[in-house]
Amino acid sequence: MACRIRKDQVVEVIAGAHKGARGKVLRIDYDRERVVVEGVNMVYRHVRPTRRNPQGGRLHKEAPIHLSNVLPYDPKAGRGRRVHFEVERDNAGKVVAKRRVTKDGNVLDSLRKAERA
Repeated sequence: MACRIRKDQVVEVIAGAHKGARGKVLRIDYDRERVVVEGVNMVYRHVRPTRRNPQGGRLHKEAPIHLSNVLPYDPKAGRGRRVHFEVERDNAGKVVAKRRVTKDGNVLDSLRKAERA
């Protein structure tokens, strides 16, 4: 599935209480259209004492935010930018390369078939 956001990519939050924050993507839930960003939307999870965690207490962890509230961070522009896909094909019509590109023409990354295998 082609998606404008990928795991381990730096993104910028564009809406909500954490607007302007940047962080690395930890997880993506495509079914619920949610993304977990490192250090953003921190919540407390109250856990009871167990054998694994005999103390119990409160865990500070990241909660998911909606996918539409983040943009891929473009280091050349210094902010989050919208991206589109450019597909390069050979003469036979086979896909040679697919890359995510910003409006300014900055290439964020390139996926070649050899890299995906």
